[in-house]
Amino acid sequence: MRSGFRLLLLSTLIVLISACASNEPEEVLPEKTYYDNARQAMSAGNFNESEKNLDALETYYPFGRYAEQAQLDLIYARYQNLDLEGARAAADRFVRLNPQSDHADYALYMRGLASYNLDIGLAARYLPIDVSARDAGEQRQAFRDFSELLSRYPESVYAADARQRMIAVRNRSAEFELYAARYYIKREAYVAANNRARYILENYPTSPFVEEAMIILAETFDFLKLKKGSQDAIALLRQNFPKSEAFNSKGEFDANLLKRENRSLSSVVTFGLMGDE
Repeated sequence: MRSGFRLLLLSTLIVLISACASNEPEEVLPEKTYYDNARQAMSAGNFNESEKNLDALETYYPFGRYAEQAQLDLIYARYQNLDLEGARAAADRFVRLNPQSDHADYALYMRGLASYNLDIGLAARYLPIDVSARDAGEQRQAFRDFSELLSRYPESVYAADARQRMIAVRNRSAEFELYAARYYIKREAYVAANNRARYILENYPTSPFVEEAMIILAETFDFLKLKKGSQDAIALLRQNFPKSEAFNSKGEFDANLLKRENRSLSSVVTFGLMGDE
């Protein structure tokens, strides 16, 4: 009886000791150790481990010798770890805490880069997903981020790439509008398609999607019995794209985009009905 009681007491003590040991605070390493561990992990491509050490460095040594560099490295580590929202948040924090830093342009650039890739997501990186079909909300944020970089640091080493990405953002946005216009054409919502085409011409006049937007504008105006609008759109197309495939061998406007898109939709519907038989 007593031996059983002693055994139970011993077991209880072991459990309590184990619990106390598990609740002991984590050992705080020297500042340089965290920093060296983070850099070594980053060099090895282990961004999870790098981020872990950088987080600890910020937690225990927020004003230490390596604080500013650790904040910059954290932006990069999160970006490489595909934590794009985390990278953007880290960039925001760096700019807020270090507005006069010589590396503020890098933080702004990385913030724009994170926004630039954020709406694409992991699926689009590895699967054949049409990025023009995605909402361009994050693209507008990326454009603002890059614009701020160019405004504040026009001579930055990241300025040239930022300019090119701003052009790409505009083209992506224009492509999204064109995708929407095609979508409305398939559903015979020609007023909405016309509005999207006009939006491209008014807001993205240098994008590679202007020609098709003009064709959509001409055809939808014609379908809506707005002859003047259709004639103006055709004249604009002829002036800017005289060799457009919308003109036949006689030089006459002979596009059939509306019929082609609707025929494509009919094929999908027919195929679906045949599959149900």
